[in-house]
Amino acid sequence: MTADEILDMLHGTLHTTGIFNFQWNVIIMWGVGCMFIYLAIAKKYEPLLLLPIGFGIFIVNFPLVPLMGDSHGHPQLLQFFYRYGLQWEVIPCVIFLGLGAMTDFGPLIANPKTLLIGAGAQLGVFITFTGTVLVGFTLKEAASVSIIGGADGPTTIYLTQHLAPQLLGANALAAYSYMAMVPLLQPPIMRLMTNAKERKIRMRQLRPVSKQEKILFPLITVGIIALLVPSVIPLMGMFMFGNLMKESGVVARLTDSAQGSLMNIVTIFLGIAVGATMQADKFLSWKPLFIFSLGLVDFAVCTIGGIVTVKIMNLFLKEKINPLIGSAGVSAVPMAARVSQVEGLKYDKTNHLLMHAVGPNLAGVIGSAAAAGMFIAMFD
Repeated sequence: MTADEILDMLHGTLHTTGIFNFQWNVIIMWGVGCMFIYLAIAKKYEPLLLLPIGFGIFIVNFPLVPLMGDSHGHPQLLQFFYRYGLQWEVIPCVIFLGLGAMTDFGPLIANPKTLLIGAGAQLGVFITFTGTVLVGFTLKEAASVSIIGGADGPTTIYLTQHLAPQLLGANALAAYSYMAMVPLLQPPIMRLMTNAKERKIRMRQLRPVSKQEKILFPLITVGIIALLVPSVIPLMGMFMFGNLMKESGVVARLTDSAQGSLMNIVTIFLGIAVGATMQADKFLSWKPLFIFSLGLVDFAVCTIGGIVTVKIMNLFLKEKINPLIGSAGVSAVPMAARVSQVEGLKYDKTNHLLMHAVGPNLAGVIGSAAAAGMFIAMFD
């Protein structure tokens, strides 16, 4: 081998290294990825999601890494997870199956009025939709961005993949970010929108719910949803099926798998695939960055919508509802309900709101899915 051939080989090898192809904008994305990893490890904000998302952002922003492209017609590792898990809408539906298997609808069945709170908390979705259109987003993009306020990651992914797949990474990251930061974002809004007297309202203990009611609930609910918003049945059908398995009590092994190993596996694939979509050349533009600020406003208005709905309901109810549970109308399950409990205990250490807050929290899941179904029906 001649000296020229050796130099050509070394030169060619150099061109395949990340050092030779380095671009400074990836440093910003490394910082974003490390921030999510920090929040997951140091602050324990939704670590099951933020840790894989953060690592996905970090690793995919190294030059030339064979992760999100195609190699000889076959998807590379993270592209495989993204294509067959997110683009084909498999992972969000499987996550809803697991969530259903972990959910007790008893508080919602015992106090069906809380369905109205979940519906009222969708206020921010439609306000943000209008505002997003006015600042230059298309109708489909605006619909996919506005659903972020519900803090429901799988529903955000499902709707965005239908209407604006080019925004999938930014939308999913924003939804999961605000879901993780519920304990930071909601309390100031809750204190601003309520007074000391309202925060001390005590609610009567919920009635017991029979096994028959719990078995019938997912069947009736999925039937109504299928008739009204059939486009979200892949999500809500899996959600209610998971719950039916749990409440039936006859398929314990399937329920355990849906709650445990299956849920853990798809959460890993979801997190790292979402993070891998956040490549510097795609993310560092005005739209994805603007989506984060819009999502924050959206989430705040959704929280306010739930609280205001309770205040309006209290005008007509003999037994008043503590408006602190209105903030749980967003579908960040169960974090938003826990925040209502923590805030309530600050003003009355014997006033336990958790089970009351679970009702609107679950109603928020149904409400955000219904809103997504409406957008799909209008724009898809």
